[in-house]
This record gives sequence, structure tokens and C-alpha cells, in this order.
Amino acid sequence: MSNAQGMSDAHRVTDAQDYAGRIALVTGALGAIGAATCEALRRRGARVVAADASAPLAEAGADLTRPEGVRLDVTDAASIRALVDAILASVGPIDTLVNVAGVVSFGSAATLPEPEWDRVIDINLKGTFLACQAVMPAMKQARFGRIVNIGSVVGKNAGNARAWLDPAELDRAGNVAYGVSKAGVHVMTGFLAKELAAFGVTVNAVAPGPIATAMTTHFPDNLRALIPVGRMGRPEDVARAIAFLASRDSGFINGEVLDVNGGIVCD
Repeated sequence: MSNAQGMSDAHRVTDAQDYAGRIALVTGALGAIGAATCEALRRRGARVVAADASAPLAEAGADLTRPEGVRLDVTDAASIRALVDAILASVGPIDTLVNVAGVVSFGSAATLPEPEWDRVIDINLKGTFLACQAVMPAMKQARFGRIVNIGSVVGKNAGNARAWLDPAELDRAGNVAYGVSKAGVHVMTGFLAKELAAFGVTVNAVAPGPIATAMTTHFPDNLRALIPVGRMGRPEDVARAIAFLASRDSGFINGEVLDVNGGIVCD
């Protein structure tokens, strides 16, 4: 073994050392990817607050790290700030934020209703920004933080549906509102990464490809066949990428949009 290798091994941080004492807020925590992320972070030793629109309301004095999660509307800035303040008071300062909360949308641009556009942009894009904004002050003060946003391959490739071959595919693959919201998340990740870098805070994103969740139940088989590794992704595939980007050892990775898509898009 070379001296250089020996020094590297000696200074390598284990998962348990990395996440011990760390506090993570995960939005959209009761969905497939959110739940897998919470499990991955807890398994590594972090205390996790699982926030979700469908979780029960947290009563005064409730354990915010409870497995059933706490209710949060990511489109409501006041609610996000209140939860962040409550976590600070009863759990401790948040050093990890994972923005999983999101919704999918289907159908053609020609017939997309304006309220549907607003719904998707509000949750996927504005909700992600508001959560990031709420945790910034404490992370900047601590001079350490990890923010990981969830983008999408659809925000890179303008969608998987091949409308010129089969217009019906538009009804079963993410549409323009979803793609625009996720492309916005990608760009926002870069802006925040540059703004927060001097404070020891990194901001990255994971861009999943087709993941086997309730959102992709009706994903067309002919599009599934385009995935080079030959299978749909699993929530755990995304969670492992998130845990990597949230680790202390990833401090020189900043503003990255990490593809987790089985090779369906290579850039």
C-alpha cells in the first residue's frame, strides 16, 4: 500500500461518522422516493423530519422526527418557515434539505388547462424554492449545509413521449408543465449553488429517469424499452444518489444535476 493510499484510507469518513448528529428535512417524504430517501438517511444515522402534504398535523410538543411524518404544504411560505422554526426549537438546526415534493402532469400542451399549469409550477418549482429559502439562514450561519433537489430527465430531454408517432403517448408521460417545472429546478439549483458556496453550503439536484412509482404506473412499454439498462429505476436508486450528494465528502460537488436514468439520456 502506498503512503498516499494509506492516508486516504485513514481520512475516509464512514456513513455513520458523516451523518451522526445531522438533521435532515425531507419534503414529499411519504411518496416512494421520499420514503426511500428518509430510510437511507436514517440508516446512515441522521435524524429525519419527514414532511408531506398527506401526513398528519403535528400537535404542539409532538416528535417531529416521528415515522408518520408531519404535514406540510410546500406552496405556503409561512407554513414552511413555521416548520423550520419548530425543527430548530425542538430538534436542532437543519443541515440537510431534500426537496422531493412534486406532482406529475399528463396530456398535450394544446389542451393543458391554465389551473393545471399553475398547480404543477407551484408545487414542483415554487415549493422547492420556498423550502430552499427557508433553510438558507441557518445553514449560512453554521457555514455548512447540503441541499438536494429533485429534477427530472423530462426537464432535460423535453419529454419522452413521441407525439409524432403516437399522440396517445402524451397521456402517459410527463407533459410540458412537468418538464418546465423540473427544468426550472435544474437552473435554480445552479443559481443557489453559486450564491451559497462561500458559506459551505452545496446545492445539487438528482434528475431521475423513469422510476417505478405510482406516478409511472401507466408508463408506455415502448418507452420503457428505450432504457439501456433494461429496467425501470427503483426509489432506492434515487435515494442512494441523494445520500451521496448530501454527504460531507461531496463538498466539492456543487451545482450538479446528477442523472439517475439507466442511460436513457447521456450528457
